[in-house]
Amino acid sequence: MPTGDALRLAQEADLDLVEVAPTARPPVCKLMDYGKFKYENAQKAREARRNQTNVVIKEMKLRPKIDSHDYDTKKGHVVRFLTAGDKVKITIMFRGREQHRPELGFRLLQRLAEDVVDLGFVESAPKQDGRNMTMVLGPHRKKAEAKVEMKAEKENQAAARLQAEADERAERAAAHSGPVGAKKERGRSENLDPEIEA
Repeated sequence: MPTGDALRLAQEADLDLVEVAPTARPPVCKLMDYGKFKYENAQKAREARRNQTNVVIKEMKLRPKIDSHDYDTKKGHVVRFLTAGDKVKITIMFRGREQHRPELGFRLLQRLAEDVVDLGFVESAPKQDGRNMTMVLGPHRKKAEAKVEMKAEKENQAAARLQAEADERAERAAAHSGPVGAKKERGRSENLDPEIEA
């Protein structure tokens, strides 16, 4: 219909004439309350943002000749990240002659992947990139699941702590309020040294 007629209809119905498909031939317009339309779109966008999960990639850097204790510490960090539902990028940094022995880094990455196989999987295989070798581990659980589980675990720990404190207070109160044993009356002779004559 002609634009003038559409505008007249919109004014009569106390609505707005909104162009919904400007690229179509002819352009498509709708009679609607534009303020309500904008509000509903904003609500949908807000809901979509609330439901979206941000993928966080944590990075852990290692050296090919890492000590066993340092390796255990780094592995602990990787375990913590995977448990929280985050991806982990492991980077092996080579220096000097170490660059000619990439199999050392490859073995180290394989060892780490095997150590955390119950928490995560190898998302991208180890690959050499200049002086570094990288591998990405992905968690088996989604971040939202991990958050819910960690929150429940914290609540359980807090409840257990409160229960332990209450039990301890009850024990202290029982010890102080219980029947107090009668004190033994001591005679004068018991307090004195028997060898000294009074």
